[in-house]
Amino acid sequence: MLTIHSKLVSAMITQALNDHPIETCGIIAGPAGSNLPLRLIPMRNAAQAENFFMFDPQQQLQVWKEMSARREEPVVIYHSHTNSQAYPSRSDVELATEPQAHYVIIPTYHLYNEEIRSFRIVDQMVIEERVRIVQQYQPELELQMVA
Repeated sequence: MLTIHSKLVSAMITQALNDHPIETCGIIAGPAGSNLPLRLIPMRNAAQAENFFMFDPQQQLQVWKEMSARREEPVVIYHSHTNSQAYPSRSDVELATEPQAHYVIIPTYHLYNEEIRSFRIVDQMVIEERVRIVQQYQPELELQMVA
């Protein structure tokens, strides 16, 4: 199950709606091994496509180095689907390389006006999981939104 702060969910949705019709993407980092999403980092979609996302390789390298230095890992990897339901596409599954991460998909097309959905993707096997949206973490931890 993914437990995530409502402010992080709102930030992901806002980013996805602002980037529509291009797929948005980003990560939410947290302390390594914690499964606690704390620091939202919007990423550039290098593909600039309506039906595919790819992190900008230079930005990804920089962000992963920064996470390593901060003893963090990508707890959530998110992107939007602009003209399909919130379910991992074949390319989403093939490119999923972080087995510990929650893969969150945000639908932005009005016919699929549903909540965000989260999946675990390990060895190309997709398992949907519950999303629990909370108003605060216990104990109160500081959220960070990176511009």
